[in-house]
Amino acid sequence: MRAYRVSEIGGGAAMAEVDKPLPQKGCVVIRVHACGLNFADLLMMEGKYQETPEPPFTLGMEVAGVVEAPDPSGEGPAVGTRVAVYGGNGGLSEYGLFPTQKLVVLPDGVGFADAAALPVAYGTSHVALDHKARLQPGETLLVLGAAGGVGLTAVEIGKLMGARVIACARGAEKLEVARTAGADHLIDAEADDIREAVKALGGADVVYDPVGGAQFEAAFRATNPEGRILVIGFASGKVPEVKPNHMLVKNIDLLGFYWGGYMKFRPEVVTDSLARLFRWLEEGRIRPHISHRLPLERAGEGLELLRQRKSTGKVIIEP
Repeated sequence: MRAYRVSEIGGGAAMAEVDKPLPQKGCVVIRVHACGLNFADLLMMEGKYQETPEPPFTLGMEVAGVVEAPDPSGEGPAVGTRVAVYGGNGGLSEYGLFPTQKLVVLPDGVGFADAAALPVAYGTSHVALDHKARLQPGETLLVLGAAGGVGLTAVEIGKLMGARVIACARGAEKLEVARTAGADHLIDAEADDIREAVKALGGADVVYDPVGGAQFEAAFRATNPEGRILVIGFASGKVPEVKPNHMLVKNIDLLGFYWGGYMKFRPEVVTDSLARLFRWLEEGRIRPHISHRLPLERAGEGLELLRQRKSTGKVIIEP
């Protein structure tokens, strides 16, 4: 079968012919119909992601498809069942071996592309805003990188939770995507003074930051007393310097957040969140924004779209 593989750290990735996986106890073989790309895939290629496997390995963190071969132990769904899974890697291939306990059976009305767009981006935003920051109806939520893979879901979920949402993104096209997702106010990161624009809107009670760098610093200074800042990632490539004395004076909470970590120490937080998100998806309360759908042979092109920030929402690869 074909798979998009990393042979050595720092050496990029390429299509390869590898053996089709065989079922193992505790795992099922899935025929992959859709795989969602993530910024973390780029970090894995460089060995900079916190959970980079030893090479060689296949990229692709979140998958939707059909069970091709069942778990030999008899656990889990039967052959032919439509499922989604966050596997961490292995999704950019025609078939993959994934843990039975992580599988989510797809509702009949949910398509493969939408299902593959949901776990990481929506899961990150939902657990971060609901479980970690405890966002309340009527609070003001500032979302940085609001047209990106996770940022756009934070706009959508924040609005669904009853917040007033300020979306910050680069350029009119990306801001229009955020507006369509439910943003109440828009800030152009290329043209506007983020700090002054947020303060003019009354400041932020919760900040959702997957960007870091100068945008974090501007948002920090526009955060209200007793505000909460979610540190999601550093897409800017710059880890900001935090001034604890300013946190102290304004009683600000700085909340580090890594969705994948909950898989290890509190997996029920993730599984409960995903169950709710798939219900919302089935009910039409959330709608994944997919800017590009590409075949497996164009996986490298899809990753370049992420690297160059030319995508909005999700890029989906369909083997």
